Amino acid sequence: MQLQGLSVLVTGGASGLGAATAERLAGAGARVTIADLNEAAGTELAERIGGQFVRTDVTDPAQCAAAVSAAAAQQGLHVLVCCAGIVLAERMLGREGVHDPARFKRVIEVNLIGTFQMMLYAAQAMSQNQPNDEGERGVIINTASIAAFDGQIGQVAYAASKAGVVGMALPAARELARFGIRVMTIAPGIFDTAMMASLPAAARESLGAQVPFPPRLGRPAEYAALAQHIIENPMLNGEVIRLDGAIRMAPK
Repeated sequence: MQLQGLSVLVTGGASGLGAATAERLAGAGARVTIADLNEAAGTELAERIGGQFVRTDVTDPAQCAAAVSAAAAQQGLHVLVCCAGIVLAERMLGREGVHDPARFKRVIEVNLIGTFQMMLYAAQAMSQNQPNDEGERGVIINTASIAAFDGQIGQVAYAASKAGVVGMALPAARELARFGIRVMTIAPGIFDTAMMASLPAAARESLGAQVPFPPRLGRPAEYAALAQHIIENPMLNGEVIRLDGAIRMAPK
């Protein structure tokens, strides 16, 4: 799909990978709706790129549906990019006892169920679009993580949530094919986002050096570039792309 004039919805679009994607797609001519909990950052970015902001908690089905409706009001919804997510580092058997089941559940609710709910309402809206010359009505891009494949000690909740996102790609693509809706997943490696910014410079350099090539942290703009290519390449469907510089994470 060519982005000029398309309506795009980006969850987690106020910062990090989502913000970079929103900026890039808007620069390519898309009308971008940013869905996030951070109203200040989301509104500022939306104004800067000529888009709109919708405060959205992806764990709330009603708010997911409202975000889709707001984006679809701009002559339909054509692209969904799901970047909303949270991280958690907690061992199953730690010094203070067992892993808190409530925190495990929360990670699943945000990362996996939140992604599913956004897909659900977006697909419903996309199915009403007129197909383009390739028969496409929409594109959904989800964000997993290399933790889905190489989960480290203390990542049982996070890895499980992202493995679920990986597992949805193929069955969702197969089911939505009859509507001309493609489903893809990006599994980023270690990227230079707000989470990484909280670490000391030495720790950031150490993490970057673990990447075979290029030996550095990934840049959000590189995620955004891949998202744009997925949207524009109709043969990309039902697949998970590791965007990680060939790193394979050690146990810890």
